[in-house]
Amino acid sequence: MVDGILGKKLGMTQVFRENGDLLAATVLKAGPCVVIQRKTTAKDGYEAVQLALVEVPGPKHVNKALEGHFKKAGANPARFLREVRLTSGEESIKPGDKVLVDQFKVDQRVDVTGVSKGRGFAGFHKRHHFGGGAASHGSMFHRAPGSIGASAFPSRVLPGMKAAGHMGTDRVTVRNLRILQVLPEENALVVEGAVPGPDGGYVVVRKAKAPHP
Repeated sequence: MVDGILGKKLGMTQVFRENGDLLAATVLKAGPCVVIQRKTTAKDGYEAVQLALVEVPGPKHVNKALEGHFKKAGANPARFLREVRLTSGEESIKPGDKVLVDQFKVDQRVDVTGVSKGRGFAGFHKRHHFGGGAASHGSMFHRAPGSIGASAFPSRVLPGMKAAGHMGTDRVTVRNLRILQVLPEENALVVEGAVPGPDGGYVVVRKAKAPHP
């Protein structure tokens, strides 16, 4: 069994539990997906499958190389493809197999990977959560970065120094989100909490590597 699925973030909502608790939740379109390629230890050095998210309508323009790649698996072209690792011994999975949302269960823990929202150019405080200086009593150090290096040696700013710059559009994984609802008819999952990316952004949902008890 493939321990993951591709999908889209549809948006956030609220879910009431039976005991009256109100939980923030995210609705994900999860699948249907099709296996496009099977990678093996003997040939590729690791066990994985390449999944494609089935969408209607599909992409308008596909080059000949990708067209042949999909045709080999007997599938229609897709926009979103990602690899999902397999545990050794999953020999039954082959190109053309379907991966559906019904493999997940309520209260199961999953890791969700997406691309965070782009925030443009951001300063030190917003980008790196700097605390800042005193805000009163004649202080002139409010939102400045502070020292960024010595003047005598090495007389330069070292690489990797936290600074203002472009924020967002990073690959982000949120771990151990609890599944609140599984909706096989709608190919949807409802998970507790927030998921990276904007509404309509592509995500990869995997069974949690280190699930909470």
